[in-house]
Amino acid sequence: MQKTAVSWVIYTQTQSKFMLGLSVFATIFPSALLSLLGGLVVDRYPAYRVLLLTQVLSLAQAALLALVVWLNPHAVWETLGLSAALGCINAFDLPARQSLVYGLVEDKQDLPNAVAMSTTMVNAAQLLGPALAGVVLARFGAPVCFGWNALSFVAVLGSMLAMRQRPAPAPTTGRSLLGDLAAGFRYLRATPDIRFIIVMMALLSLLVLPFATLLPAYAKDIFHGTATTFGVLEGAAELGALAGALFLATLKPTANLNRILTTNTFVFGAGLLLFAYTPWYPVALAFLALSSFGMMARITLNVSLLQTLVQPAMRGRIISLYILAFSAMLPLGSLLVGAVSELIGVQPTVLVEGVAAILLGLIHLRQLRKETSTAVSTASRPAERAAA
Repeated sequence: MQKTAVSWVIYTQTQSKFMLGLSVFATIFPSALLSLLGGLVVDRYPAYRVLLLTQVLSLAQAALLALVVWLNPHAVWETLGLSAALGCINAFDLPARQSLVYGLVEDKQDLPNAVAMSTTMVNAAQLLGPALAGVVLARFGAPVCFGWNALSFVAVLGSMLAMRQRPAPAPTTGRSLLGDLAAGFRYLRATPDIRFIIVMMALLSLLVLPFATLLPAYAKDIFHGTATTFGVLEGAAELGALAGALFLATLKPTANLNRILTTNTFVFGAGLLLFAYTPWYPVALAFLALSSFGMMARITLNVSLLQTLVQPAMRGRIISLYILAFSAMLPLGSLLVGAVSELIGVQPTVLVEGVAAILLGLIHLRQLRKETSTAVSTASRPAERAAA
C-alpha cells in the first residue's frame, strides 16, 4: 500500500515522470549504500533479532509518513526523505529475511520451495495492497492509506513473537568488519556461478525492472484513469508475480532451475513487448500479469540458486551483494527510464525494456548451453576411461 500511495502522491503533486523515478531512487539507493553493512551484521548476529528490529523501525517510519502527509498533503520532499529512511531499514531487513528462511528449513532440498513460498506470501500481500491502496486513495486519501500500512506491522511483529522455532545465533568470525567484507569479495571472485547470477541481476535491475516506475503514467496518461486505475494495474502485476511464485513452490526438487530461469526471462520480455502498445485496458492487464509472472519467477529463482550454492558462513554477505546489485542498479535505472520516457515517450521506453529482457534471456540461454555441454563432457570422461 505504501509503495503505491507514495508513487501516486508524488505523481499527482508534481506531474513529473522524472519525480516518479526519483521516488524509487529515494527508496532503493540507501539500501545500496548500506547493503554490505547489512550483510555483515546478519553474518555476525542472529537473523531473527535483526529482522525483529527492522520491523519495529518500519512501523515507526510508516506511522511518521502518515502523520506528515496528514499535516501537509503537498509534502513531496518529506515523503521522499521518509522513503529514503525506509531504504536504510531495508538494507538490514532483506538479508536478515533470506537468512531466516534458510535457518527455518530443516531439509535443505526443500529450500527452493521454501523460498518460493516466502515469495508467495509477500506477493499475496503485494497483490492485495496496491488494489486496496487504489480504493483507499480514491475514497479516503493518502494519510489513511499510510496509516493502514503502519497498522499492518503490528500483525507482522505479533507473528514473529509467536514463532516457536528460532535459528541458532550466527557464528562470530573473529575478524574485523573490513576483514569479513574482503573475505566476502574473495569468495565471490572464486565462485563464477554466483558471480554470474549477481551480474545478470544487476543488468536486469538497470535495464528492465524499472518499467514499473511508469505504471502511474500508464494509468493517468495512456488509459486516462484515476488512482483506482493505477491500483488495478499494480494489482495485475502482483497477480502475475503471485502466480509465478506459486508455480515455483510446486516444483520438484529435481527440477532444472537454470532452465526454468532462462525460460521465464523470455516470458518477462515477451510480456513487456505485448504490454507496451496495447490500447485495450483489459488486454493490457493480462499482458502485464504475464510479464510479472516471468519477472517474479526469474527473481525468485535467482534467490533460490544463491541459497543453494552459497556457503552458510557467507550467506549474509553474498545476499547483501545480490541486494546491492539490485538496489544500486534499480534506482539508477528508474532515473534513466524516467529521463528517457520524457524524451521518447512512455510506450517506446517500455518496448525497449522488453527488447533488453529478450537479450538478457539470450545470454542466459548461452550460459545454459555452456553448462549443459560441460556437464555432458564431464559425465562422458569416466565412460571413456572405463572403455579404455
